[in-house]
Amino acid sequence: MDFEAIEDQDGVRCAWNVLPSTRIEATRGVVPVSTLYTLLKDRPDCPPVMYEPVMCKAPCRAVLNPYCQIDVRGKLWICPFCLQRNQFPPHYKDIAQNNLPPELHPRFTTIEYGLTRRSPIPPVFMFVVDTCLDEDELKALKDSLILALSLLPPNALVGLITFGTMVQLHELGHQDCPKSYVFRGAKDYNVKQIQEMLGIGSGVRSQPPTQQHQAGQAAPQQTYGADRFVQPVEQCEFTLTSILEQLQRDPWPVPNEKRPLRSTGAAVAVAVGMMESAFPNAGGRIMLFCGGPATQGPGMVVGAELREPMRSHHDIEKDASRYYRKATKFYEGLAKRTAAAGHAVDIFSGCLDQVGLAEMKSLVNWTGGHMVLADSFVTTIFKQSFQRVFAKDDQDQLRMGFNATLEVQTTKELKVCGLIGPGISANKKTAIVSDTEIGIGSTSAWRLAAVSPQTTVGIYFEVANQQSQALQPGSRGLIQYVTTYQHSSGQYRMHVTTIARNWAEGSSPEVPASFDQEAAAVLTSRIAVSKAEADEVAGVLHWIDRMLIRLCQKFGDYRRDDPASFRLANNFSMYPHFMYYLRRSQFLHVFNSSPDETAFYRHCLFREDTSNSMTMIQPPLMSFGFEGPPAPVPLDSVSMKPDVILLLDTYFHILIWHGETIAEWRNAGYHEQPEYENLKLLLEAPVEDAQGFLVDRMPVPRYVVCDQNGSQARFLLSKLNPSTSYNSANQYGGGGGGEAVLTDDVNINSFIRALKELVVKGTS
Repeated sequence: MDFEAIEDQDGVRCAWNVLPSTRIEATRGVVPVSTLYTLLKDRPDCPPVMYEPVMCKAPCRAVLNPYCQIDVRGKLWICPFCLQRNQFPPHYKDIAQNNLPPELHPRFTTIEYGLTRRSPIPPVFMFVVDTCLDEDELKALKDSLILALSLLPPNALVGLITFGTMVQLHELGHQDCPKSYVFRGAKDYNVKQIQEMLGIGSGVRSQPPTQQHQAGQAAPQQTYGADRFVQPVEQCEFTLTSILEQLQRDPWPVPNEKRPLRSTGAAVAVAVGMMESAFPNAGGRIMLFCGGPATQGPGMVVGAELREPMRSHHDIEKDASRYYRKATKFYEGLAKRTAAAGHAVDIFSGCLDQVGLAEMKSLVNWTGGHMVLADSFVTTIFKQSFQRVFAKDDQDQLRMGFNATLEVQTTKELKVCGLIGPGISANKKTAIVSDTEIGIGSTSAWRLAAVSPQTTVGIYFEVANQQSQALQPGSRGLIQYVTTYQHSSGQYRMHVTTIARNWAEGSSPEVPASFDQEAAAVLTSRIAVSKAEADEVAGVLHWIDRMLIRLCQKFGDYRRDDPASFRLANNFSMYPHFMYYLRRSQFLHVFNSSPDETAFYRHCLFREDTSNSMTMIQPPLMSFGFEGPPAPVPLDSVSMKPDVILLLDTYFHILIWHGETIAEWRNAGYHEQPEYENLKLLLEAPVEDAQGFLVDRMPVPRYVVCDQNGSQARFLLSKLNPSTSYNSANQYGGGGGGEAVLTDDVNINSFIRALKELVVKGTS
């Protein structure tokens, strides 16, 4: 079964592609019935169809799809989910077996409808800018923001908030005299106060139409009095550019041994309050640029005294951080409000120290926004990542959707346990909702304030069928995903994917043969990491080990008490390796990562597709040498040889590592001499390959070039399986060659050996 071809067509990867027919058999399968679904998967061969979808009667509301039974004579169709008979609408009167609409063709299991409904308000972008920055940092940030104005659609609405010790909301309607409303940074403003101070909200109406609008131009959209602060780019570009160019560092003096007073929490609260008052349920993004931690007011993460260090993982675990719980609760409250209003929050961090992403992560994770972690606003990582947010498609429209709702419909044998990914519950309790919760449960619909063609969610199901309820031979379980979102053109779209998977008896060989080990590893990793957010990591590692032992006992082939006899089928054989690398990954092992870095890594895992998630869990390693063409090599210390160049892609880093001999030749300048042309080509080959990884990845990975025994080789060493470590049989690298890795980590051979022993003993 070609899982990647199915993913290219429907954007779906299933852990099991044949479903066990009873609840007890599904439980014995260990990995739950679950899918990874890319909401807006690019399908260039299937452009949107510009008409309304045909839907089943309430309360089902499933969309017409290729798995429906149709009666062309009676102009009827039967919904496969609720089995109701529905009449085709009048404009389908010419339907026939040789004249079917696209949604009934077998290859259109995924289809996008352009709805007649349009948003009265174009996308809104609110920039929230930190001014407690060094001059060169602030200049680089201002240049990026001015460039972003040229990347936005001309009709997009844009606003500006700047913050330091105070928070300033800038008026864009006055070209001659810049005006701004100033809020105290140490105070928490609620929605009512913000509405009263700014004169905005549903009680306020926009200004009456001017003469030029009465002359026949389109009337301005309803902005509830906010049109002084938020205006179309084409109208306010000059004013906003001049405000940004004249933007100065925060004038508040910063004494020695103190941090600047930075009011991040108050600034975000003002932005959220203004957006939800003026643009409720309209697509929008709040883009926060922060160059340091919040040190005053609501949401502060550290005190102003420099002698007070930023909290670490240890402080959070021991509840020794004074501000962590309170700040997290504050930002979660804002995240719920902004997600309910349909707005996303993006956070761009430009600081060598932490800025409080661990506290603010809910703002991004609950709304579907972007999180970018850079050392500075001067770096390429920030500049290119920020520009990629505004990437456009062939129609010159932004490659992003706003204010989306994802609904899942299943046949009665399946129930929905929950979703792990960027979103919040839409609180839609239906008959297909399971009592078992995984991730965001107790609902069959979720809200995602922003979606992109890469946004991927993990959806978990349980088989509701009991042992006594036999299924008809050849029957199929159906799942339908319906994503309704606001396209950047203002049109509402509905993206519908319907998949069908066969049922089989639990003892049937079809079930294990349909196992997709990569999708299963990613879906399991999402559960493990979401558990790690709430529980101790040691408990999560034990849970992974128990699940792995049970899976191997169920699907392995072995004789009891004989580890040497243990075998796994090809489509299970790599799964233990994936779990080994997941256990060692930065998602679960927080040693050597700050809380902000951990929040960033986990955020990326929760939103990326199978391929990118597998790159994060078990990074691919390519070797370039004189002995043959570039080839993938094991992620193992034996691959580190002095006469090769290695290219490692961890998703977050692209690393080129030069072996000792290659580095010496390069330093001696041999590659510049004509007779050593092959060395020059060898040095250039991994650089060209690395450029391919950098082209479209978001956020842009860190690019590292290092030599064997150099300090930055640590990025490679931390990922390798330490098959040659200091406690190997030969202290200097064992018999297999490669560099010794100084670590106490168990290598994969020992891990697999221990796994086999536990499996054949019959213990878990």
